[in-house]
Amino acid sequence: MSGQGPIPAVAGLGLRFAHLGEVIATTAAIPFVEVHGENHLSGPAGVALEVIRQDRAVSLHCVGLSLGSAQGIDDSHLQRLTELARRVEPALVSEHLAWNAVDHAHLADLLPLPLNRESLDVVCRNVERVQEAFGRAILVENPATYVQLPQSDIPEGAFMAELCRRTGCGMLCDIANIVVAAHNHGWDPRAHLASFPAWAIGEYHLAGHERAGDLLIDTHDRDIGAATWALFDAALASIGPRPALAERDRAIPSLAEMLAEMALVQTHLDRAEERRAA
Repeated sequence: MSGQGPIPAVAGLGLRFAHLGEVIATTAAIPFVEVHGENHLSGPAGVALEVIRQDRAVSLHCVGLSLGSAQGIDDSHLQRLTELARRVEPALVSEHLAWNAVDHAHLADLLPLPLNRESLDVVCRNVERVQEAFGRAILVENPATYVQLPQSDIPEGAFMAELCRRTGCGMLCDIANIVVAAHNHGWDPRAHLASFPAWAIGEYHLAGHERAGDLLIDTHDRDIGAATWALFDAALASIGPRPALAERDRAIPSLAEMLAEMALVQTHLDRAEERRAA
C-alpha cells in the first residue's frame, strides 16, 4: 500500500452526529469525512451520510466487528455494514485490533486480545471474512492498551505485519494510540512506530488523551498533545504522508473548531511533502 490510495494524502474530518446538518450545508472544503459505520446503519443519520457522500469521499471506521473474537464475525452485523457500504461506496473501510462481542452481545468498549499465534489465526480468519463481504481490503487499527496480557508472545509490530501479509489488509496507524501504549508500557514511542509495517499503512489517526495516575487514557475529548504531534511528524518523515484526521468522540467542539483542527493536520502534511520534495 502506497501513499496514493483511494483517498490522497490529505486531512479529513472525523464527522459526528452534532455536525451532520452543518456539513451538509457548508461550502467549506472537506476532502473526506470519516464516520463510525455503526452510527449510520439506518434512520436520519444514514440518509444524511448518503447526502454527504454526493459531494465528499467517505471513510467507514467500524467499531463493532470484533476482529479479535474467537467466535468469529457476527454475520448479521456484518451484513448491515456491507449494505451501508453499498449505499455510500466508501473510499476506505477500517476496524480495530480488538474484540467487543460475545454470544451476539456487543460490549461498549474495544477490549485487548493476547498477541500470540492463536490470536493471529483468529484475527486473520475474521479479517478475511470481513474483506470477502466488503469485496475489498480493510485497514486495521493498532490499539491503545493499558495492560500487557501474559499470554502475549508476539510483539505488536510483528503481529500487525504478519496480519497484513497473510490477509492483504492494510494498517490504520493511530499515532495517539502509540503515544498512550508506549507511555503505559515503558516503550520508546519512535521505536514502536518503526516496528509497524510502513508498507501497509494507509491512514493516520490523531487524538487527545488524558492522564489518570500513572496511565495515559485514550479519551478523544481534547486537543492533540505535543507528544502526539511530534510522533506524527516523525511518522510523516519516515513513512510518508497518508490520509489523516483528528478524532473527537466526547466534548465535541464546534464545526469551526473541528475544521481548524483539520487545517492544522493538513499543515503538518503539507510541511512533510515540502521536506520530501526539497
